Amino acid sequence: MATGARITGKVTRWWWVRHAPVPNPEARCYGQSDKDCDVSNEALFRHQAKLLPKGAVWYASNLLRARKTAEHLAHAGAEMDRLNIDPDLAEQHFGDWQGLTYVEIAQKYANNHLFWLGPPEYRPPGGESFIDLRDRAVRSIDRLTAEHRGRDIVATAHGGTIRAALAHAFDLHPEAAVRFEIDNVSLTMIEHFEQADPAHAWRVGFVNYMPRELVVAKAAALA
Repeated sequence: MATGARITGKVTRWWWVRHAPVPNPEARCYGQSDKDCDVSNEALFRHQAKLLPKGAVWYASNLLRARKTAEHLAHAGAEMDRLNIDPDLAEQHFGDWQGLTYVEIAQKYANNHLFWLGPPEYRPPGGESFIDLRDRAVRSIDRLTAEHRGRDIVATAHGGTIRAALAHAFDLHPEAAVRFEIDNVSLTMIEHFEQADPAHAWRVGFVNYMPRELVVAKAAALA
């Protein structure tokens, strides 16, 4: 520790994995729609599986794409004893927006928000806001951190859920939290220090970790 402080309490590490890509040629919002995902990139799954800790407790949201991603990581070499399902780790429910294209949402409803489907405080009809998502995800994160103190927790979830976890760790305003890039099958590691004051008990190890060749390819495509 840079401060020289002694770690006397337990450290709980969350290893977040965003689900594999969802085939979506029409670029439609799916939110909590139970879509399948593409797990055909075996090299990527093997690479990420090697980084995940052994002896961890595993959780996934209740949505197929999260469960399937966890199962395929185990197939690719990650050590998973049992997969626990937690619906509170699901993606934001976008209500009536689900099924619309992202362009339609941006032009008609969301004030053309650059980094999220709409302002984080806005609740689509029949759905929930990003703040609602953050609140339910944080309740689950705090509960599971207490339940599995000192363990590694691997959680396969969603872009919104992982941004909510980062908002919790950094005590971020929701508008700042949605600016994180979270790629499919990327890893994000967040640590909780039991001994620390609750106001600064969380530390972020890394965010959106991907193999170097994919990062370089993505940068080239955006150039």
